[in-house]
Amino acid sequence: MKPLATFRARARHCLRQALHLQLLIALEGGEAEILVGGQAVMEGVMMRAPHSYAVAVRRPDGTLATTTRPLTRPSDRHRLWGWPLLRGLATLGQAMALGVRALRFSSDQILDDAPAAAPAPAPAKEVTSWALIASLAFSLLFFIAFYKLVPLLAATGLARLWPAFSGQIAFNLVDGLVRILLFLAFIGGLSLLPDIRRVYQYHGAEHKVVFNFESGQPVDVAHARAFTTLHPRCGTSFMIVIMLLAMAFYLLIPVQTFWMRLLVRIALLPVIAGLAYEIIRFSAQRSRSVFALLARPGLWLQRITTQEPTDAQLECSIRSLQEAMALEQSQGGDLVIS
Repeated sequence: MKPLATFRARARHCLRQALHLQLLIALEGGEAEILVGGQAVMEGVMMRAPHSYAVAVRRPDGTLATTTRPLTRPSDRHRLWGWPLLRGLATLGQAMALGVRALRFSSDQILDDAPAAAPAPAPAKEVTSWALIASLAFSLLFFIAFYKLVPLLAATGLARLWPAFSGQIAFNLVDGLVRILLFLAFIGGLSLLPDIRRVYQYHGAEHKVVFNFESGQPVDVAHARAFTTLHPRCGTSFMIVIMLLAMAFYLLIPVQTFWMRLLVRIALLPVIAGLAYEIIRFSAQRSRSVFALLARPGLWLQRITTQEPTDAQLECSIRSLQEAMALEQSQGGDLVIS
């Protein structure tokens, strides 16, 4: 029974990783190009500053395990990545890479029952690495199938049943609405799972601590608790803006065949993502602008993807921020409230 119980625990852990990878963008919060940001991980939080990042994870024994690493902004590597539209793609790519690294660290910590200071056993790390690679490959295929292929199939099928939906406007509106409904069903359905609900709590903790830091008040549990979990620079807002922009973009491309429509949806994704980043960036700085209206549905959806954290989860998020700030300042970084 013990090998079977171990197998079940590993299988559940791999499934949890796969689900978390699907939420990686939605759980992304903040923007390193501006100030600080972060991301919820399994039983913890990753916080990043412009030139450093840290991960803090609550281990099964209740202790906090942390790791810190220096970080180079894409625009520091090449000026090209600082240009509008391109900077969004660069920041998103870096956020995804950091998210995978942070997820691997958190995965190792919650599987390992040894003290936080002790290295994890090699077999556990090997299994976790392969599981994470498999989960990442699955997540990429899932994203294309779930958010590109399925809505297109639904719109195509509906157009065959009712020719009125075969027109350019009607077809793409149906395609876009199906995509949004799938996204809502996915994040809402996952909120019913206890493991993912805890991730949503850590997402809320990350937002509260970022707000606390940006306010200029002392960063501690008492102050962080008073802030809202809804943050304008959040991946949930980014995702919904992408979907709304996609509906408008696809209307402008008059292709008719199924495979050409699918190809257009995949090919335009970098352009739409870059533009969505600029809108989120602009609306976060000018909350009364017209562009802020596009980001507002994302704030509403954060009522699902963020939940009120416990004090222990806030403590974990604060520890992650403190570690990132300490490394940032040791490298000469200057964190200025923007």
